[in-house]
Amino acid sequence: MLFILLALGIIALPVPEETLMVIAGIFMKQGDLNIHSTIIAAYLGSIVGITVSYLIGRTAGFYLLHKYGSWFGVTDDRLQKAHQWFEKYGKWTLTFGYFVPGVRHFTGVSAGVAKLEYHYFALFAYGGALLWVSTFLSIGYFFGNYGIEKLGELELKDQWATLFIIAGVVGLAFWWYKKKK
Repeated sequence: MLFILLALGIIALPVPEETLMVIAGIFMKQGDLNIHSTIIAAYLGSIVGITVSYLIGRTAGFYLLHKYGSWFGVTDDRLQKAHQWFEKYGKWTLTFGYFVPGVRHFTGVSAGVAKLEYHYFALFAYGGALLWVSTFLSIGYFFGNYGIEKLGELELKDQWATLFIIAGVVGLAFWWYKKKK
């Protein structure tokens, strides 16, 4: 069940992935879940979810951008620039984007749309999945209920950080649009 929930959560369904992994970590500590099986299920669920997201971006996302992108100002030149940016910097969002709710749901799709080569995608995304899964299972395992309290605070801070980032991006886009005119 952990495998399925994490895979679906990363594809963008509303699943509280961090909380789920912290609880799984607590159950591992109590002996209710097998440690090895739980780690493997969480890791595989994460990499399946991000890989499906990548494939969606690589196939349907790229097609949709080419077909309807002109409606939103997306040109082949801009797609090429996005690809170059992703090749240079975006790979790291695959690694650390897991830790930011809302961001992790789009990193795989974005990598696919940018046509990031699969071996780079796998290296950074799968490494990030291992780091993310290890972190939250460890919080549950080593800190138990204390970890859940801290995770609740972290998620609230992440929500504010996400809103701040979105507001910044919208503000930057508005400024850029005004500057262009």
